[in-house]
Amino acid sequence: MAVLTEEQTMLRDMARDWAGNESPVSAWRKVRDANEAAGYDAGAWATMAEMGWTGIIIPEAQGGSDFGWLSLGLVIEELGKTLTASPLAASASAAAAILLGGSEDQKARWLPRIASGELVATLAVDEGPRFDPANIAAKVEGGKLSGTKAFVAEGDSAGLFVVAATDGLYLVEAGAGVSVSRRHLADFRSHAQVTFDGAAAEKLADGGDGLLDAVADRAAVLASAEMLGMAGAAFDTTLAYLKQRVQFGQVLATFQALQHRMANLYSEIELMRSAVEAGLSAIDRGGDTRQAASLAKGKANEVGHLMSRELIQLHGGIGMTDEYDAGFTLKRMRVLEQMWGNAAYHRDRFARLSGF
Repeated sequence: MAVLTEEQTMLRDMARDWAGNESPVSAWRKVRDANEAAGYDAGAWATMAEMGWTGIIIPEAQGGSDFGWLSLGLVIEELGKTLTASPLAASASAAAAILLGGSEDQKARWLPRIASGELVATLAVDEGPRFDPANIAAKVEGGKLSGTKAFVAEGDSAGLFVVAATDGLYLVEAGAGVSVSRRHLADFRSHAQVTFDGAAAEKLADGGDGLLDAVADRAAVLASAEMLGMAGAAFDTTLAYLKQRVQFGQVLATFQALQHRMANLYSEIELMRSAVEAGLSAIDRGGDTRQAASLAKGKANEVGHLMSRELIQLHGGIGMTDEYDAGFTLKRMRVLEQMWGNAAYHRDRFARLSGF
């Protein structure tokens, strides 16, 4: 477990208290039932901005707090525990692209608006059903972007897209030449197909060959942090259920076979925590983050899949009902597993980076 500063501990505790008291799972159920394309509560998002969460990784010169990726990961983890929907991770990932590859003018124009929560930004990379940064067909000719991005998180409410094209990353404002079509995925969050047809595009000034990898790594680690929060909450919920559910005249928690399964899950979640926090810390240190990011997302995918499956199985039939919250965790976890690379993708990438 990472050693936190006093300020990071206070930030984590504030996020935990707010999520538990102001944004419990019942709040997500209301958002789901409202069936709006944005997929999150605008009032909750405004509150997050007021608390400064939208500017955690943005420098003070651009209106943020420059508190680092581990600090942002702590907030994302706590929000994951209550399945709170927000564009926080998407906007931070898009901001990372501008921080890493943008000119001073681009940073000055966009980062303050992202830091204040006024502007929702997102990455538009995938063009097929799986994350594959080597398979990009979108292109820019004469400053105009053409192409289609298949699954863009928060695409329904984004005002700025950071788009992967054949020759780098481009900034594209929502508006003329940009059409957004809502997509319904299992988690019922905002995922849009975005079509660019002659949209005005501005290339990030320092769009080197490794920029897309670096940005995707940050998005992957943030997804892993959300999965960590969900896995921890699922474990606590399952353990509490086993301690009170009586079957065959005995409390389920007294069965040794179930005790072994819970002990295994606890160990796996602790390993997941180590990998995710190491990934966040690696980003804060700077340099090559590829191995740490792949280790974090690969482990998060494996453990998140296992924990969400056991959550359903150990609850039995009630876990499959819409009235119970377990299904929300399962559905969100399955979507996050595929975002920014599934387990097979990151195992292969980590092996290649290790020389195998």
